[in-house]
Amino acid sequence: MCGIVGVFDRSGAPIVPGDIEAMLGALMHRGPDGHGRHIDNEIGLGHRRLSIIDLEGGAQPMTNEGGSLQIVFNGELYNYVELRRKLEAHGHQFRTKSDTEVIVHSYEQWGTECVTRFNGMFAFALWDSVHRTVFIARDHLGIKPLYFFESGTTMRFASEIKALLQHPSCPREVDLDSLLELFTFRYVPAPKTLFRHIYKLSPGHYMLCTREGVRVTRFWQWVPDAHSTEREAVLVEEYRALLEDAVRMQLRSDVPVGLFLSSGVDSAALLALMRKNLSDDIHAFTIDFTDGERTNEGSDAAEIARRFDCQHRTETISSKDYAQYYGRYMRDLEEPVGHEAAAAFFFVAQLARSRVKVALTGQGADEPWAGYNRYLGVRYLQFYSRLPRVVTDMMATLMTRIPGRLEMLKRAACALGEPEPLARFAKVYSYFNGDLKQRLFKGVLKTKYLAAPLPTAGRLGELFLDVRHLDPLSQMLYIDTRASLPDDLLMVADKTSMANSLEVRVPFLDYRLVEFVERLPPALKLKRLTAKYLHKRALQTWVPRATINRKKKGFTLPIASWMRTSMRPVVDDCLLSADSILREYCDMSVVRHMLERDRSGQDNFTRHIYLLLSLELWHRAFLRPGGTTATNAMSL
Repeated sequence: MCGIVGVFDRSGAPIVPGDIEAMLGALMHRGPDGHGRHIDNEIGLGHRRLSIIDLEGGAQPMTNEGGSLQIVFNGELYNYVELRRKLEAHGHQFRTKSDTEVIVHSYEQWGTECVTRFNGMFAFALWDSVHRTVFIARDHLGIKPLYFFESGTTMRFASEIKALLQHPSCPREVDLDSLLELFTFRYVPAPKTLFRHIYKLSPGHYMLCTREGVRVTRFWQWVPDAHSTEREAVLVEEYRALLEDAVRMQLRSDVPVGLFLSSGVDSAALLALMRKNLSDDIHAFTIDFTDGERTNEGSDAAEIARRFDCQHRTETISSKDYAQYYGRYMRDLEEPVGHEAAAAFFFVAQLARSRVKVALTGQGADEPWAGYNRYLGVRYLQFYSRLPRVVTDMMATLMTRIPGRLEMLKRAACALGEPEPLARFAKVYSYFNGDLKQRLFKGVLKTKYLAAPLPTAGRLGELFLDVRHLDPLSQMLYIDTRASLPDDLLMVADKTSMANSLEVRVPFLDYRLVEFVERLPPALKLKRLTAKYLHKRALQTWVPRATINRKKKGFTLPIASWMRTSMRPVVDDCLLSADSILREYCDMSVVRHMLERDRSGQDNFTRHIYLLLSLELWHRAFLRPGGTTATNAMSL
């Protein structure tokens, strides 16, 4: 796990070493154990290292025997042991024990198709000096980030946006199309970011940079076609075997591996499999919240830890801790998101880093397996759609206007009455319904919104085309796994963990597991009201039934109460300040109305307010110093 940077000039102009050093300086937190660089005329590569595998011999940039290839790599290649054996059988000789060198030799053997053989989380850049080509790739599910921007003939890329912003040619401007997507999806879908002209390489894609230009190619071509007809018992055994193998490979490390432990079934299953594979002490970490007694997970997690003879630590986070972290929150994340638990990942990562350098997490089991409440509505869309359109439209209108704290039901009513699939998905996500957006937006943002109320093109549109032949639930799971998961939850996990110099691994996102789940019929994922049905049945071998049946909490914290009480000054300072970014795009009387209704208990605008808060904190972290203005985005 590391941080990578690079500059490539298509004109052949030499790279200034100071540019690489400045970019590396912004990523020290991602790799405190060492750094290196390689400059070859028009290419400059830099690397910051967090030592996990081959502590003595894994320094980067790394080259092949002849020196014609140079690589900087962020992440882990879990199947490097198996690939190394295959490469040695082809005659390749290795100087180190690192997974990085396996990537170099894999490129020598199979060219750009090598990425189809990799099982891991990765973002790397490989310089081929013979062909004068930069080969950049990002893993199947986007677990590791990779950002880039072009200025004239120069391409700059890095693990984090902060590194790109070190150069004066990198814009600090709001992309208005992306801002509309943020208000709809609660994140900005790849390949865009909220910064104009700064992009992220989409998951499962690679990019080739030559003097002729830049070409982006999708390498993970998997699309579920037909649902499996195998017996349930056979599928359970197949899933168990795949999950065991994923955990076994992701425990490969030359430093101790810990675990983010909740009270739920997913992290409990990981702990059971860790205990099966490890004889040493296992360290697990949980956070609770002040005033969160009804939803705290510490005591239940401690019970699970005792069952598997695990060293367990719990820490309680207060509203004061949260408020203090907000001073650097968006500097860490770089991309505003609308889920209020995002900052909580920082605290569990901070706790884990006090004992380990690597931690497993149960993230990634909900999107493929239909683990969230929103999937229930999609599952029963067929029944709802039988109602006359006039009835569903009336229900949606009534629900959105009924006062009270029914935010989730209001969204569901709006979404289920929408016949167009992508527009329906957008309405499922959007806290801000059409009526509220009309009243909230002003100026150029309102004009742009009225021209295209629901942003349903771009990557999400492409993903929908992949699965237009499937049922609505399978469509939504497929899109969520490739869009909201990498651009929201995985991005948050990477940025907050690396802010603490901690590597986080996600065994449930072994791409083989994802492909397995996606070929199952919907009823084995969501069976009546039981979410993650076959997943839970398979885990009964390892996890107590009480844990399997326990209600999902998922980092539930009392942020709604905090924002109305102890954190109220923070909220008011951000949203109502004279220089808030909201004043440029929003009608402040509507913002004040939302605050008043939420604080009085007449409505539930907690998530709306949190998204606005994230946007303002992002503005303060990145735009206020430069005083730049918003402009429209150019398409990639």
